[in-house]
Amino acid sequence: MKAKVYFCPSLTPETVVKMYRALEHPLPGKIAVKIHTGEEGNQNYLTPEFMRPIVDEVKGTLVECNTAYDGERDTTEKHKKLIHNHGWDKYSPFVLMDEEGPDAELLIPKGKRIKVDYVGKKLMDFDSLLVVSHFKGHPMGGYGGALKQLSIGCASSYGKAYIHGAGHPENKWGTEQDAFLESMADAASAVYGHFAPNCAFINVMKNLSVDCDCCAVAEDPCMKDIGMLASLDPVALDQACLDLVYASSDPGKKHFLERVESRHGIHTIEAAVSLGFGTREYELIKL
Repeated sequence: MKAKVYFCPSLTPETVVKMYRALEHPLPGKIAVKIHTGEEGNQNYLTPEFMRPIVDEVKGTLVECNTAYDGERDTTEKHKKLIHNHGWDKYSPFVLMDEEGPDAELLIPKGKRIKVDYVGKKLMDFDSLLVVSHFKGHPMGGYGGALKQLSIGCASSYGKAYIHGAGHPENKWGTEQDAFLESMADAASAVYGHFAPNCAFINVMKNLSVDCDCCAVAEDPCMKDIGMLASLDPVALDQACLDLVYASSDPGKKHFLERVESRHGIHTIEAAVSLGFGTREYELIKL
């Protein structure tokens, strides 16, 4: 059965609310809104002002975790300072999910590479999860979208190293590429399985750089903005975004796709499908 993926070329803060409403799937209870706070110096991340209307709409709480790489977000003290400096706590409640341990452990019995996902324990305080992702390239994953937010994004600092190392955190920057991508799919399946059906996903295709918002020094966008997509299926959503890049007439797509293909980025989607929690087949519904 094909998943429904909604598309709108508009990229206003109000459009995020429009995309959520189009899903006709109101999330119940206490809602975590997963975002990326943006590394210090990064110019491409989605801003608090952009996110404010959707957080107000769902009466949600912004959530994020610490990083596994050196920077301004690798400790709770530094990350909280950046959250404040970037204005994330100005309009909405904010929870740093792994500010204190121990991590919550989500089991992955059918995982290809890892059998447990270590997530910020405060994620367990929520009933529903709304993932709003800045779709862009990524230095290691090839691209970043809903699946990356579910996996690396919800993982604690230790959990991120565990995923990167395919179960061997001490080897977080040296593991074989497909093993890392399959670990991301494993972790994404764990978080999705924990919340489903109380989860929804929105990908924002603007500021299309080949670099992630985790990069302090990121390339400027190489493509024009495309639009916004939403789905209840994170696999179909990421696939639809990649398909829109491939279908684009923008000459900058060559550079973008070199990043995706050189990192075998599509394999995260392939691995997720093999785990059985999403489909690459979708119906694109234009709003």
